[in-house]
Amino acid sequence: MAQDSKVVSFAARTSGGRFALPNALVRLRDASGQSLKSVLAGFFDNSDDALFELADKAGSNEDRTAYFDAMRELRLRRKLMTVSILQYISRAFNDIGKFHPDNASATLDAVDQDSLSLLDHSELEQRVAIENLVSKLRNRHATAIRMLNARVHHLVPSVRLSDSQMPLSPEVICGGLAEACSDLEIDIRAKLVVLKLFDRLLADTLGDFYQQANRTLIAEGVLPDMKRPPVDGRQGSSSSKSAGATQPVRTANENSAPGGGSSSAGQSGGTFSELSALLHQGRGNDGVGAHAGVDGFLDTGALMARLNDVQSLPGHWDQGRVLSLTEQLQPVLKINNGRASNVGQVDSDVINLVSMLFDFILEDRQLHPVMKALIGRLQIPVLKVALSDKNFFNRGGHPVRKLLNELAMSAIGWTEKQNSQRDPLREKIESVVDRVLNDFTDNVDLFGELLADFSHFMDLDRRRRELVEQRLRDAEEGRAKQEQAAQAARQMLDEMTAGRELPDTVNNLMREAWSRYLQWKVLRDGEGSESWASAVDLTRKLVWSVDPRPVTEETRTELLRSIPSIVDNLRHALQEISWDPFATDAAIRDLELAHVDVFQRLVTSRVAPSIDSCPEDVPSVDDHGPAVVGDVGAVNDLQEPESAERREATEEVAVGTGVAPEPAIEQAWLDRADNLRVGSWIELTRDTTKTRCKLAAFIKATGKYIFVNRSGAKVAEYHRDSLAQAMAGDEITMLDDGLIFDRALESIIDNLRSSRKD
Repeated sequence: MAQDSKVVSFAARTSGGRFALPNALVRLRDASGQSLKSVLAGFFDNSDDALFELADKAGSNEDRTAYFDAMRELRLRRKLMTVSILQYISRAFNDIGKFHPDNASATLDAVDQDSLSLLDHSELEQRVAIENLVSKLRNRHATAIRMLNARVHHLVPSVRLSDSQMPLSPEVICGGLAEACSDLEIDIRAKLVVLKLFDRLLADTLGDFYQQANRTLIAEGVLPDMKRPPVDGRQGSSSSKSAGATQPVRTANENSAPGGGSSSAGQSGGTFSELSALLHQGRGNDGVGAHAGVDGFLDTGALMARLNDVQSLPGHWDQGRVLSLTEQLQPVLKINNGRASNVGQVDSDVINLVSMLFDFILEDRQLHPVMKALIGRLQIPVLKVALSDKNFFNRGGHPVRKLLNELAMSAIGWTEKQNSQRDPLREKIESVVDRVLNDFTDNVDLFGELLADFSHFMDLDRRRRELVEQRLRDAEEGRAKQEQAAQAARQMLDEMTAGRELPDTVNNLMREAWSRYLQWKVLRDGEGSESWASAVDLTRKLVWSVDPRPVTEETRTELLRSIPSIVDNLRHALQEISWDPFATDAAIRDLELAHVDVFQRLVTSRVAPSIDSCPEDVPSVDDHGPAVVGDVGAVNDLQEPESAERREATEEVAVGTGVAPEPAIEQAWLDRADNLRVGSWIELTRDTTKTRCKLAAFIKATGKYIFVNRSGAKVAEYHRDSLAQAMAGDEITMLDDGLIFDRALESIIDNLRSSRKD
């Protein structure tokens, strides 16, 4: 009995509340779990190589770190993620009919329009990645999925199931994937890379997975003679009603979209529908071709045909003029009698949205007018893509969106060159635009090909610029270290010689050869090293040897004992820096003459008795005690302390003649200068001339901000205060180098929401 109390009876629990799965579904659950487990094993085996390749191509240390973090996290959580995904799918089987995938799309009526925003970019991108994967799987494996759904419905006719609730539906599989990825402690960019890796793997391998699932049910005798999926509505009234409850209503024009437009619209996840809803609420029905009473009607196929005809027509772009999409569509939407034709509501919404996107892009001050004209020529091709694929608006990784972003980002720092100068970037962008206008009809893969080619071009260009910028940074850092070393040497010499009277020859030696030696010591060993301390001590002895203070009875003896080692050490130090040997010999001779002069002055002077406070070897620079002497002239030669009255007068003169202090800079501008990151683009205005440049380096040693143009040549340098002052005075304007398509979409949503509230 004790043993029986530890046994859990699944049969009893099943009869008590849970629906009893048919044996065929139990078999499908177990077989599909093993099959999916092998698919996931293949993913994790390939993820290391993929992430390492991405890290190798990363444009910044931050990105590279994120990819390596993702690689480490996947290695650590491989087993946990696999178990999590399999358990999620198992729940869809065990709770069939009651289980709702987390990523299942809600109806349009359930969408809170006030919450529609792109501010949480990471959450949006993750959601878009999952929805895009669901849409891709449904479109690519539609036949196998529909046949599997029909067989599952046949096994459980009493259970009301929507397509997303099917135990092996793309929504269930991707929901399990999203749940497993939610616990990954990695950067959102690396998490999106993981999702895209799943995208690449699942899109290619789940075709076999769904075929195997169908074969498993066929082996169990479930609809073995079904050769093709049933048409809509024949899978049982319960399923059709449930599925219909979650599908948005589509117009006749949506169903006529070529290239599977209706399918993509139905599975796009709602973003296009939400944008359309906002468009109607904010602007009414004033879309292109939506006016009542006009003659003629263009369905999507006819509209696409007309767009193909006008796409590459010459003569529209003379002198860099940018035509709006509305202007370009005027001849397209005219019928034979010259009046405007009508298009369907969905096509009208797409036209309005694309028009607003390009209105934002063409009004963006970040882009040069020449680049605006080039990118503006892509309006018709982009409209064709949006008409045929509604996922264009909510799919962050769409090749057309990525190409537009790449073109805009590459042009942000571009400035027009003189006619005699070659401009590789402009030529490349022109070739991309011409290729799209001449070759694009309905094959979106062309944009992927152009994106790969343009990215390769920009990668080579980036590496070239990085080499130039690295040389500039190295030179600036070397110059900064040299300035620091020179300042340290100058400050030390000023302290050592303050209040001392040195012969001109010795003073020249200190400020030239000896200063170079001190700088070399700082550069090689630093100011905290023993060698620097030895150099400071030798400098103190050298100064004392030509102007000994205070003069005592032991001064002459100390000089006789110290001077040979001072001279030898001086000669050895200059030899260390390879100073001109002839100049070294001349400097030593001048120093010896200065020492002879010191001894002559000591002979003619009466000295004070020695005091205990006198240093043992060499007096400190601060030891300016009074000397008792008989010769007034000699005393003045050896010691002439500055009176308090003279110091006060000097200070008054300094204050009276000083430059008025600059006005204080607001802390907000100083904070902006501190927050400026390397790689940020700015527009610099000098004498009405505008120059675009980016921050290439911040030299901590000197506090300098170094700016370069797109070629990597140095344009300007600022210190923190002067940079903040330039920002406050509108001499420097920050440029937004974010993704232009995403910024445009954010702007559209904000404008539509504002107009709706008004």
